[in-house]
Amino acid sequence: MHKILFPVLVLLATALQAAAQQRPQYSQYMLNNFLLNPAIAGIEDYADIRVSHRRQWVGLDGAPVTSYVTAHTPLNKGFGSTRYHKALAHHGVGVVFHTDKTGPLRRTGLTGAYAYHLPVTHAINVSAGVAAGLIRNAINAGELQFTNPNDPLLGGGSINNSVIDLNLGLWVYSQNFSIGVSGAQLLEDVGSFRAATERRAVLDLQRHYFITGGYRFSPTDDLDVVPSVMLKLADPSPASVDVNLRVLYSKQFWVGASYRHKDALAAMVGVYVSPLLDVSYSYDATLSNLNRVSAGTHEVVVGFKLLNDRRIICPQWIW
Repeated sequence: MHKILFPVLVLLATALQAAAQQRPQYSQYMLNNFLLNPAIAGIEDYADIRVSHRRQWVGLDGAPVTSYVTAHTPLNKGFGSTRYHKALAHHGVGVVFHTDKTGPLRRTGLTGAYAYHLPVTHAINVSAGVAAGLIRNAINAGELQFTNPNDPLLGGGSINNSVIDLNLGLWVYSQNFSIGVSGAQLLEDVGSFRAATERRAVLDLQRHYFITGGYRFSPTDDLDVVPSVMLKLADPSPASVDVNLRVLYSKQFWVGASYRHKDALAAMVGVYVSPLLDVSYSYDATLSNLNRVSAGTHEVVVGFKLLNDRRIICPQWIW
């Protein structure tokens, strides 16, 4: 079995702590804010399904590889004014499955979400959401080499634990702006299921908080410009800031760029192919010292719009 060298593990551990990557990193989260905020569930007029695969720091042994599937749909959603397409009060439900492998550590999560959407003015809506599920962490000691003879993982095998995951979110939105606040892993290790004979490994959860905001303006009939920002807090890791800019042409093709403070610069491109399908790709150029051993990061997202009776091509609320 392939052995991961200790210096590489130290390098990875340092990088992961700096990026607060207990939760997987995503470059194209702005296309699928449901990953970060359960209040998004059911926001569109169709069932939104997204599948993604991300290979981080290509060329570095043991670098993170992340995949996810998300799905959410509105319930009992109607429409008010056809001029503003304002959604009436309605419910939304959804599910998120993700798996993330970094060296010998594998992390798998499954959560279900519920949201309630309420119009507060003719153009502005507020939604609140909750998501709960399980996160399972596993360390395969067979993939490690040890320098400390007293290391609790020495002897091979695996150490596993499952933890209840609780996420809460609030989203304020119109067709031209959005502001969101959410918290993830809020129970930390309160709901941990661990065998009494297992020694405590470094699998503890830390709370994460996300503050996001975006605005869409249209300088011409064919162009939409969407700047957005995200602040991520995960004590004791330092705060992380993402700044993004996307430009949509004819509400079908788009290009974008993202800057993650002291971490990466990403280029993105996507197309809304049809009322059923959209595809996007991003490439992250690493700005940290890992760029000496990494060829960057690739991420692909494929989206499906099911039950899309109105044959919407470009999403109306999450752009």
